[in-house]
Amino acid sequence: MRMFRSLHIPPEWVWLESVAVVSAAILVALVAHWLTMRIAGHAQRRTTAKTDGLVLARVRRPLRAVFVSVSVAFVARILPMDNDVEDLWKQLLGFLVPALLGWLAAAALRAFQDVIEIRADITVEDNLRARRKRTRAAILGRIGTFFIVFISVCLMLLSVPGIRSIGVTLMASAGIAGLVVGAAAQPALKNLIAGVQMAFTEPIRLDDVLIVDGEWGRVEQINLTFVVIKIWDERRLVVPVSKFLEQSFQNWTRETSQLLGSVFWYVDPATDVPRLREKLGEIVTANPRWDKRFFNLQVTDVKTDCIELRGLMTAKDAAIAFDLRCDVREALLRYMRDEMPEAMPRNRLLMAADPAGGMGSRPA
Repeated sequence: MRMFRSLHIPPEWVWLESVAVVSAAILVALVAHWLTMRIAGHAQRRTTAKTDGLVLARVRRPLRAVFVSVSVAFVARILPMDNDVEDLWKQLLGFLVPALLGWLAAAALRAFQDVIEIRADITVEDNLRARRKRTRAAILGRIGTFFIVFISVCLMLLSVPGIRSIGVTLMASAGIAGLVVGAAAQPALKNLIAGVQMAFTEPIRLDDVLIVDGEWGRVEQINLTFVVIKIWDERRLVVPVSKFLEQSFQNWTRETSQLLGSVFWYVDPATDVPRLREKLGEIVTANPRWDKRFFNLQVTDVKTDCIELRGLMTAKDAAIAFDLRCDVREALLRYMRDEMPEAMPRNRLLMAADPAGGMGSRPA
């Protein structure tokens, strides 16, 4: 400052002094940010954790903005300003500081979610714990982001005296208007509260296999107010979060991903069932999709022209169980067609002599 004053700058060019000081402060902040990231990057390369790089990548830009804003705010305190400019600068800081701090907090929260997603691998066979971690991180991360944005916006608005007084007035006279706003926001608040409850009760998790409204699919995404289910034919079913707490649905992987699949055949009542049971054992044990836990074949129903056979077999997850059922169904049908045609269901007619001298027939 003294250096600029000793140059005897004309009064109409005094503003150049402030521009030069602010520019120097920005330059110093950028250099400090660069050095900080270089040191952090060097420390990250010396570690074996792959997640440190994700954290640095997420916070790099908001941290740069925080460095610059803090540096400019510091030098602005020593710059000569008239009252109007000073008031404008304070209002600008009131908007800028909460916004930048909220941006930094949201970036750090997102980095935390990235770390959880990398460490919780859901591609392994027994992925129940990983799915639980990812689900909680996703829901709590979105809840945290919502509150960060909400608090940041509130702090920004409270920095404006006019808006602050309006807010106090509305809070003091929250009568009919408050009831109207509350009624209008009830669906959103209902789903928001349901999302918080879901994070701890865990009726569903990411990658769970569900049957909702008669549709079979996997949980692809859990948002704060809705859930996206990927249907087997690539469609997407969007369901409100509150529905999973108020209505019943099927969760095939609530405790474990292992499933017991069933296949039905309808065969002739005279079929040699033990022979089919032995063949089913050969088919199931030879299939690589079977997880070697259990299989069985039972007669579960008798009808007028056929009997119902139910085959049970286990697999490590729902997708493999579906393919295993299709393989076994096809293989046993092929065996009955080629080796046991007498097992195919058929209608029988009993021919009897007519007392009047003709031939008649009636069902057996």
